[in-house]
Amino acid sequence: MPILRSAALFVVAAFFEIGGAWLIWQGVREHRGWLWMTGGVLALGAYGFVATFQPDAHFGRILAAYGGIFVAGSILWGMVADGYRPDRWDVTGMLICLAGMAVIMWAPRNGA
Repeated sequence: MPILRSAALFVVAAFFEIGGAWLIWQGVREHRGWLWMTGGVLALGAYGFVATFQPDAHFGRILAAYGGIFVAGSILWGMVADGYRPDRWDVTGMLICLAGMAVIMWAPRNGA
């Protein structure tokens, strides 16, 4: 159950971080205005808040593992929101990042 909780928290955190960055991108690059950018800043703050609920208390481990989620989530977000079409190397890199995240977060540890 702790792995499922941790995975769910990563998904929620990714939604807020990637969504927040996308809102800011839309506000600046697509000239959608301050409301979009403000929503992005609030979403990025929510990401930081959600990340604190991870069961592991090691900040460095959480952020390092989150990097893999960010890569995969960014590719998926781009596919859904912007019509991005990843090539086989994008997908290969995404899978490597997810495997790295799983090792960082959920590999058995002795007394850690």
